[in-house]
Amino acid sequence: MSDKTATAAEATFKQVGEALMPVVDPEIHISVVDLGLVYGAEFGRSAKGRSVKVRMSLTSPACPYGPMLLASVHTALTKLPGIKDVDVDLTFVPGWDPRTMATEDAKEQLGLY
Repeated sequence: MSDKTATAAEATFKQVGEALMPVVDPEIHISVVDLGLVYGAEFGRSAKGRSVKVRMSLTSPACPYGPMLLASVHTALTKLPGIKDVDVDLTFVPGWDPRTMATEDAKEQLGLY
């Protein structure tokens, strides 16, 4: 991920990842970034100003903490410099697979070796 048009006062893709690192799945206690639940981010413009849209999934479509997790992601992204509008796009395509999407540290914590 890179954002070649960002200025010092604007958020970058790296900052999106950093902002989301503290957001953890409440059942697994691992960051949504390390779990591989964040599929991508797009910067744009909205009527409010610069915007960011994050595409992500949950560990399960029936995740009871889904609304809380999405709200935490939204809140974390609103703190990014220059961001005035946040959209969290929930998707289940592709389906989340920790064996291929999680970081090595997350796989170890999940016991996937």
